[in-house]
Amino acid sequence: MRKIQAGVAGAGAMGRNHARVYSLLEQVELAAVYDADPARAAAVAEEFGTRAVDSLEDLAACCEAVSVAVPTVAHREVGCKLMENGAHVLMEKPIAPSVEDAQTLVETAQRTGRVLQIGHIERFNPVMRELEKKLSRPRFIEAHRLSPFPNRSMDIGVVLDVMIHDLEIILHLVRSPVVSVDAVGVSVLTGSEDIANARIRFESGCVANVTASRISPERMRKLRVFQEDCYLSLDYMAQAGHIHWREGMEIKRSEVEVERDEPLRLELAAFANSVAAGAAPAVSGQQGTAALAVALEITRLIRQGMGGE
Repeated sequence: MRKIQAGVAGAGAMGRNHARVYSLLEQVELAAVYDADPARAAAVAEEFGTRAVDSLEDLAACCEAVSVAVPTVAHREVGCKLMENGAHVLMEKPIAPSVEDAQTLVETAQRTGRVLQIGHIERFNPVMRELEKKLSRPRFIEAHRLSPFPNRSMDIGVVLDVMIHDLEIILHLVRSPVVSVDAVGVSVLTGSEDIANARIRFESGCVANVTASRISPERMRKLRVFQEDCYLSLDYMAQAGHIHWREGMEIKRSEVEVERDEPLRLELAAFANSVAAGAAPAVSGQQGTAALAVALEITRLIRQGMGGE
């Protein structure tokens, strides 16, 4: 079987993790790593048995598939340059800092015939597959995503850094136009919001309540979905869940059986398979753009409430 030649642009913590997983995938060969800091690229390349290259053009020349893990502000420039030079791209979330930049990435992918997959990793969490099997018409969704201060992604607030994962999942599950958004948030340790809550109403009647914090003493990544015939509760971190439903006047409960796996491994394997088959990615640029648009509206409302623009 021919192996996909893969590379990583950006050798920070996230890029290093992508390089690690690529080096373990059977269908992939980790061909190169690039970073604006040559020493950092060389260190990651040495750790995972590959080579560092000096430019994005060199990276695209030796790699069919490239994960982009650079600061969000550089996503459009890096992603477009890679696709223009022939590489398929997995863009870490958020797809871009603005909808305009996101649309440029999508248009470049369409024009060049390249795969553009967005790194919304929770789509590949095994609990999601079980949820999708059992979900028919969600009526209310509640999401909590809490973590201690990460000392990374300082260029964006908690909505674009953390909450956007749940926003993309919710849009994917509800599949109905957004009617209204309400949001509040506060800045504690950075110049952007560190805690945020949003309520999203959909044309279908579904309502989603989403909370995110990056200054919590505890870690939590949970999603609860209520529909007319049952209630599903999922824990992304534990890769576990349960379902409640009514039988007569009694409430029944059962565990959701989940085959555990590393979501990043599943995400990168899906990307490699899309590249090999020339198939549409699991999370498209259009879907990444839709999640970004909602996230930016939430951010705008929070800044307005905090006395900003």
